Amino acid sequence: MTNTIYLDNGATTQIAPEVLKAMKPYLTKKFGNPNSIHLFGREPAKAIEMVRKRILEKLGAKRGILVFTGCGSESNNLAIKGVAFANRNKGKHIITSKIEHSCVLESCKWLEKQGFEITYLDVNKEGIVDVGALKKAIRKDTILVSVMHVNNEIGTIQPICEIGKICREKGIYFHTDACQSFTKVPLNVDKYFLDLVTISAHKIHGPKGVAALYIQNNVKIDPWVHGGGQEDGLRGGTQNIPGIIGFGAAVDVIKPEDIKKMTEIRNKTIKEILKIKGSHLNGSLTQRACNNINVRFDKIEGESLLMHLDNLGIAVSTGSACASKSLEPSHVLRALGLSPEQTHGSLRITISKYTTNKEIDYFLSVLPKFIEKLRNISPLK
Repeated sequence: MTNTIYLDNGATTQIAPEVLKAMKPYLTKKFGNPNSIHLFGREPAKAIEMVRKRILEKLGAKRGILVFTGCGSESNNLAIKGVAFANRNKGKHIITSKIEHSCVLESCKWLEKQGFEITYLDVNKEGIVDVGALKKAIRKDTILVSVMHVNNEIGTIQPICEIGKICREKGIYFHTDACQSFTKVPLNVDKYFLDLVTISAHKIHGPKGVAALYIQNNVKIDPWVHGGGQEDGLRGGTQNIPGIIGFGAAVDVIKPEDIKKMTEIRNKTIKEILKIKGSHLNGSLTQRACNNINVRFDKIEGESLLMHLDNLGIAVSTGSACASKSLEPSHVLRALGLSPEQTHGSLRITISKYTTNKEIDYFLSVLPKFIEKLRNISPLK
């Protein structure tokens, strides 16, 4: 097999043909600034509002607003810092988990320097937050809880409905990073008691450079990017029109039959990999997104395995794309209780609706050979 095989869809996905088709007119003829009052501005402005409405429908939101941003990290920064500063007179305590995306953890660390207190919740060996522990961590001055829906490295699905219900009862805002779950895992902002939700286009076969933050009507939040009052005054700057149009088209790309297919491929891949001696699954076997496989191999260096696969044109990763150039052990895998050696022996395989059984079969046929080769030359015995 000579064609390249892309199995790193947790990092980004290819743009779907129908998404590109929807974007093209807004890259050429419909290029106006949506903040202009003339015809060239009115048309894209109307298109933005149609997309905003469609995404709110997809989120199951009967109320609230959707703010378009430049990326998931920006949305997370807006949610956490914006809520923190807008509500600091009420309290300065925030709760999150130890396995959040780095943009959430770094935002929290920055807030600590500004006088806020952060509680970082542990997870169990499968990477799931203990709802009981979260409830106990809540204080009178707690203003925000931020726990991701699906982890970007190990694909673990968190019990956000239970967490949301607790937060709603306590009068605390609840934010979830749903970049990895949106359109692939059931998500309804009203049913799950969600106050703020981060979503991103390039994880669902849309373009890079556009994301959004859903905000419930009653949420008190300060803007983080100041400018000309765009996006309800919460995100200054000219909107990325082609990106937003592509985002709107992308929400309908992944169908129920795609989720079923991805789940079947995921299960097959995990089953076959675990037949390899000294292999282990990272994260939950059952509470897992349909597209995620994260495994580790004894006495193997994950980076070496990645490079061997890359030489054959097979793209996988050893963790989050945002931190893949770092030599530090994955904070997510460390939170599961794994040693640095175990984390370095891990591989993340993430599939998409376009992944075929033929591609997976080829990957599974070459993987054991590379593992055996690397173990034979490994200094770890």
